[in-house]
Amino acid sequence: MAELDTSSGGGKHKGKGVKKAKKLSTRIDLTPMVDLGFLLITFFIFTTTMSQPTAFKLNLPKDANDVKDQTPTKQSGALTILLSKDNHVFYYEGILDEAGKNFKSSSFKEIRGIIENKKKSVDDKDFFVIIKPNDFCTYQNVIDILDEMSINVVKRYALVDISDGENLLINATEKASN
Repeated sequence: MAELDTSSGGGKHKGKGVKKAKKLSTRIDLTPMVDLGFLLITFFIFTTTMSQPTAFKLNLPKDANDVKDQTPTKQSGALTILLSKDNHVFYYEGILDEAGKNFKSSSFKEIRGIIENKKKSVDDKDFFVIIKPNDFCTYQNVIDILDEMSINVVKRYALVDISDGENLLINATEKASN
């Protein structure tokens, strides 16, 4: 491990009775230190936990078929967001008008402002967002809208199946825009 070299240096006299001390050179072998370093690295790699994937925590209520067990919401506080293909976002406030007069188109960049404005205009306990993705919506769009709910601190929202009438309205709007 460590060696002392005693061969160098000599005992030359410079004067009467004065001896010069021998110079000893040391050489340290670092091989065991490298082994120890690799053992420590291996130990810490095996004993640490890998980073856990961050998951979006979503608390889901029990499925209620009875009307009295469902969450009541006011029409004035409801915002329905419809997700479609090609990152198209449609929305309406309250109940959808039969003629579709309150049916509006938006994008993911604009939807945050719409959510903020609706949240400011109604009481917090009455504010409720209904998210309805259609069959052509991507998984990424659903995650993006759930992120918007988290960013805007929307406490009450639901993922609901889209109705046939809403789907027809989306298809007609997309065909008209093309």
